[in-house]
Parts: sequence; C-alpha cells; structure tokens
Amino acid sequence: MLEIKLFKERNLKGFTLIEGFPGVGLVGPMACSYMVEKLNMEYIGYIQSDQFPPIAVIHDGAPMFTARIYADKKNKIIVTLSEFTIPVPMVHELSMELLSFARKNGLSRIISLGGMPSLKPAENAYVVFTNGNGNSKNLGPELKPINEGVVAGVSALLLTYGPQLGIPVADILVESNPNVMDPKNAEFAISGLNKLLGINIDLKELEREAEEVEAKVKAMLKKAQDTHEHYQKATEAAGPSMYA
Repeated sequence: MLEIKLFKERNLKGFTLIEGFPGVGLVGPMACSYMVEKLNMEYIGYIQSDQFPPIAVIHDGAPMFTARIYADKKNKIIVTLSEFTIPVPMVHELSMELLSFARKNGLSRIISLGGMPSLKPAENAYVVFTNGNGNSKNLGPELKPINEGVVAGVSALLLTYGPQLGIPVADILVESNPNVMDPKNAEFAISGLNKLLGINIDLKELEREAEEVEAKVKAMLKKAQDTHEHYQKATEAAGPSMYA
C-alpha cells in the first residue's frame, strides 16, 4: 500500500508538482534539493509504503521520512524529494498515486525533471508534453522539444497516464552520463523549469556551490543505501526467531 500523506490539510489548488526521483545522472534529486534549500520550501508531507526501505533520515537533528513533499507558496510549486531509488515494482503504483494526488488537490500540472543517457556534455534541456510538442513554441534556447526518443520510470508513466486523468504533464530531460553526477545538468533542468513556469529560481548559487550540491546528494543517497543494506544483513543473520 502506497500513500501520499500531508501533515495537515492544505489548499494546493493551482500548484505545480515537480517530480525529481533519482534516475540517470541524479539530475532530479540535485535540482529538487537545490530548490528546496534556496526557496526555503516547507516540509508538508511524505510518501509512505511498506515496500520502501525501513529507514529514517536525520537532517538538522530532526528525523524525517525518506520520501518527502515540500511546498513553496510564492511560486505555487510542490517538490518531491527521495533519498533512495524507487524500486521498479513500485513505479506504476507511485505514478498513479501522484496523478491521483494531483487531481484530488486541484494541481495545475506535473513536471518531471530527469536525465537521459548520453556520453556528450549537455548543452541545454529537452522537453516533451502530454499533448505532444504543441506547448513547445516560444520556449527559447532553454528548452528543445523531443521529437524521437524513449522515456522511462515514473516520468514515463506520468506522461502516458496523465491525459487519462486530465492532468497535464511535461518532462524536462538533460543529457547526462549515467556514471557521472554533473551539477551543471541540474542548472539546465532548473533553467528549463524557470522558462516553463515563468518563475525565477536564482542559479548563481548553484554554480558557486556545485561541488557542495553534488557531495550532498551523493552522501544522501549513499547513507540511505548503506543503512538499508546493513539492516537487511542484520535481519537475515538474526533469522525469523528475532521476531518470534
């Protein structure tokens, strides 16, 4: 059972949901982590499932869920932030829950931020919409339409199922080396988001703090992975009698 829970009832009508779960080049987590910090976004809820790793994270002395929801009232955006890679068997359920959450709360749209495998350095971001590239006119150099290609994971299902539930979805992708984290790719993603939403998330500090942002996201995901693996080994070694 997977659910999106808010700490209290909120009016989110007209907000845009930014999905940035871990994927190729960790573009989504880098971009979303930067936005949460620089926009001083409010921690408003979490995503829970009995299939998620049984761990909690501690930030600034406070325990938190590993998959969280943040909101920024000024720009009317919601951001998802996960400290682990979504298990493949859960991708469909999570995607449908995000769409249901968007419809239930009157969100205006969903935008996914991610990477697409490439060995060449990125020069800009690409975008695809649920209704094709009809919305890609006048987007400028920040975003280029995708005419041919493949999208995978949560963003792929949001794109395909969004129209069935009446939820507009866009996917912003940045060419990324799967084996390298490049904060510059997060900059391209946020630049595209700024253009698409007509907002102005300042990127000057991302350029200046590139190494810090990269290290933070790497450490965040590695700690969660190491803790989960240690937990699994400990419970396997203890055997079923541990819970008898």
